[in-house]
Amino acid sequence: MASLLETIMLICFGMSWPMNAYKAYKARTAASTSLTFILLILFGYFCGVGAKLISGTINYVLVMYFINICTVMLNLIMYFRNKAIDNRKAQ
Repeated sequence: MASLLETIMLICFGMSWPMNAYKAYKARTAASTSLTFILLILFGYFCGVGAKLISGTINYVLVMYFINICTVMLNLIMYFRNKAIDNRKAQ
């Protein structure tokens, strides 16, 4: 039951990241994006993966962590893309 609840939590969190990446792509600016926030989220997900590996509870939930890490990484890419666009506009 705990793994199911953890999976639901990861799905709920994970659904927002692709939408956020799309919004960042369309906005073409990093003005309202926090690099610190993105890095903290990534750190949290990596800690979740570490907890799974250390406890030996390697199951389907681990897949959800990796999917979320990938979508947050996409947001990180959008941040640096948009930061470069902002810098070009400023010149």
